[in-house]
Amino acid sequence: MHHVDIVPLVAGLLVFLSSLLSLELGMSVAIIEIVLGVVAGSMGLKTEEWMIYLANFGGILLTFLAGTEIDMPLMKEKFKESFLIGTFSFLVPFVGTFLYTHFIYHWTLQASLIAGVALSTTSLAVVYSVLVETGLSKTQIGKLLMAATFITDIGTALALSILFAKPTLYTGVFIIISIIVIILATRYSHLVFDSRRVKKSSVIEPEIKYVFLLLLVFMYFANLGDGHAVLPAFLLGLLMSKHFSETSETKTVRNRLRTVAYAIITPMFFIVGGMRVSIPMILSAAGLFMILFVIKIVAKFIGVYFLARKYIPNGSMYTTLLMSTGLTFGTIASVFGLNSGLIDQVQYSVLVGVVIASAVIPTFIAQKWFMPVEEEDLVDMNNGD
Repeated sequence: MHHVDIVPLVAGLLVFLSSLLSLELGMSVAIIEIVLGVVAGSMGLKTEEWMIYLANFGGILLTFLAGTEIDMPLMKEKFKESFLIGTFSFLVPFVGTFLYTHFIYHWTLQASLIAGVALSTTSLAVVYSVLVETGLSKTQIGKLLMAATFITDIGTALALSILFAKPTLYTGVFIIISIIVIILATRYSHLVFDSRRVKKSSVIEPEIKYVFLLLLVFMYFANLGDGHAVLPAFLLGLLMSKHFSETSETKTVRNRLRTVAYAIITPMFFIVGGMRVSIPMILSAAGLFMILFVIKIVAKFIGVYFLARKYIPNGSMYTTLLMSTGLTFGTIASVFGLNSGLIDQVQYSVLVGVVIASAVIPTFIAQKWFMPVEEEDLVDMNNGD
C-alpha cells in the first residue's frame, strides 16, 4: 500500500473547524487556529516544509494587508501618540524580561537579551486579524493601534539586528532590493490596478498575483540575507494603500485578496505557530513559564495602558490587551536564538509558549470584556492631546 500523507488532510480539517468554532463561540478565528495548532502538535502532528513556508508567507501577507489598512493622514496627525505607545510597548517588556532572566534566573547575557526581544513584541498579524474580524480596522482606534503595533515591531526588529545580526553582502542585497521594489511598486502599481482592467479580471486576478509576486521577492532575498520580510512588506502595504482605495473596483480587489488570504494561507500561519509549542518542555519549567508570562503582561500594561488612557480614553484597556499579544517576531527571535546556540531547547519552548499564550489569552479577554464602543460614540482622540 502506498504511503498516504495525512498532514494536509488534518491541516484542512483544522482550518475548517476553526471557522465553525469561531462563528459558534464568537471568538477570533486566529485564537482558535493557534489553540488547535497546539492540540495538533501535542498529538504528534509534525509540521512539514510546505506548511512552514506557507505559514511564513501567511505572516508576510497579513503584515502587508495590515499596512494597506493604515490611514496615512491619521498616522501623520497622530504620530506622537502611536510613537509613544509603540516605543514603550517595546521598551518596558524588553527591559523587564532581560533584568529578570539575567539577574534573577541567571540566564547568560545573550540568552536574556533574546528573551527580552522575544517577549517585547506585539503581533501585527494577530492585531490586524482581530481588528478586521471585529470591524474595528476602519475606526480611529484600530488605525492608531496598528500604527503603534508597527512601531513596537520596528523596535523589536532593530534590537534583534543591532544586538545579534552579522551583516553580510547578501544582507545589503536584501535591503537594496527591498528599497527598489517598494519605490517601483509605489510609483507604477497604478498600471496594474487600473480600474478598467480590474473590471475585466475578476477571475484572472492579476492584481492579487502581482501582490503575491512582490511579497515572494521580499521572502527570497530576506532568506538570502538572513533577514525577514515583515518590515518591507508592511511598508509596501502602507505605501500601496492608496491603490486599494481609489475606486470601488480597487477596494474590491483588497476584499478579494483578504478572502484568498483567510481561506488557507493565514490560517496556516496561526496553526503552525501553535504547533511549535512543546507542552512537555513547558511543563518541565512551568514556574518560569508563568513568571515570564506575567512579566510580559504586566510590563505591557505599564508601557501601554497609561498612554492609551490619555490618547484613546474609550479603548485604553482594549488597546493594552491587544498590544500584549505576540507571535511573529517573538517566534522569529526565539528560533534565531535556538539556531544560533544562544538558548537551549527548554528556554526556546518556554519563550515560544509564552509568546503563543500572549497571542491567545489577552486577545480572548479583550474581545470578551473590553470591546470598544462603536466609532460614532467615541470621544474625539484630539481631546486626549
